[in-house]
Amino acid sequence: MKKYPCIQTQLPGTHALQYLKKERKFVSPSSTKSYPLVVKNAKGMLVTDVDNNVFLDFTAGVAVCSTGHNHDQIITAISNQANELIHMSGADFYNPLHIVLAEKLSAICPGSYTKKTFFGNSGAEAVEAAFKLARYHTKRSIVIAFYNAFHGRTMGALSLTASKLNQRKHFLPLIPEVIHIPYAYCYRCHFGLTPDTCNMACITWVREELFKTKVSPEDVAAIFVEIVQGEGGYVVPPKEFHTALYQLTRDYNILYVADEVQSGMGRTGKMFAAEHFGIVPDIITIAKGIASGLPLSAMVAREDVMDWQPGSHASTFGGNPVSCQAAITTIRLLEEGLIDNAAKQGAYMIDELKKLERRYPVIGDVRGLGLMLAVELVKDKETKAYAVEERDAIVERAFYKGLLLLSCGRSAIRFCPPLIVSKNDMDIALSIFEECLKEITNK
Repeated sequence: MKKYPCIQTQLPGTHALQYLKKERKFVSPSSTKSYPLVVKNAKGMLVTDVDNNVFLDFTAGVAVCSTGHNHDQIITAISNQANELIHMSGADFYNPLHIVLAEKLSAICPGSYTKKTFFGNSGAEAVEAAFKLARYHTKRSIVIAFYNAFHGRTMGALSLTASKLNQRKHFLPLIPEVIHIPYAYCYRCHFGLTPDTCNMACITWVREELFKTKVSPEDVAAIFVEIVQGEGGYVVPPKEFHTALYQLTRDYNILYVADEVQSGMGRTGKMFAAEHFGIVPDIITIAKGIASGLPLSAMVAREDVMDWQPGSHASTFGGNPVSCQAAITTIRLLEEGLIDNAAKQGAYMIDELKKLERRYPVIGDVRGLGLMLAVELVKDKETKAYAVEERDAIVERAFYKGLLLLSCGRSAIRFCPPLIVSKNDMDIALSIFEECLKEITNK
């Protein structure tokens, strides 16, 4: 077994402490930090901090570094492109890499028809673009999103987000005419039902209650949905949920907008999570894993939907040539084996996590697709009371043992390593995770 991670100092170390002191003085406190990791460099699955401690990364930079940190082919692609052209705004000039990447996205996104792409720099920008396009194309005002959803923090994306209260607190009023409805979070069903008996009550409720008492479906422009909810807990709905939701949008000529910012680009063992459910979205938002760490996002829509006029929407930096080249190389690497590896390694890890679920009562649920996996912790399996303190303690203890994890949802831990992850990496992570479980449960 390889000898990593390797923690050589107290954490945080001497150099990290110096940076943390300056961080508190000069950097906005608005972002969250799970633990005091100050990164110096990274390669593959490993991250080295400023005190030369080496960590095994099961966060992939929050599901971003799909090809691992600093993949050799990505570095070469970036370097070669930087020697040719770093920036020429795609908002005002023609960028060949814009066109090449847009053609590739048209080919790999679900649906056999032609699609068009708008490029931005972040997931929130892709969602903002989709929000605007949905209203522009349909000439309708109402947009539906889901409780527990995270679509970003800019004002339009935040209006769709309903994940954590502090993300919305003190920012009201948000964009009007956004309505939230229950998601198929079957472990914690909004209606108190079970998947075998519910008959997709969450969709039936929209048809029979929302659309008959409060909202005319003819006024609804789009339904925004994470195919697998991300920040809300890596919640995987039953296939029937997306089937019923998609049919609802077809019945009322509503746009089905799939937020694949976190679940896309091979993360779930397919290029897009929608493929697991047989869904062909009208619009897809993509970011995170698309360019192996460079800032890039894409909003991809059916050709007939992308009908807005010049000047309706643009981005100075969106589709930067270096980022586009990184994305083209990333997609090739995904297609050449990393997606298959995500499916293979993910299947192994979820089986191992389910074994832990049977041994440790604090694990209430194990779920996920590919390398988008989560363990939800509970104080009691019957009541399903959230085990927030226990979850936070495990994430922190894992850090001090050299394993990087992140939380999601109210009391879940996510496992989203780079798609290059090996079985050996999995076994090391599982071993450390179980050590932490034992420590917090005294088993």
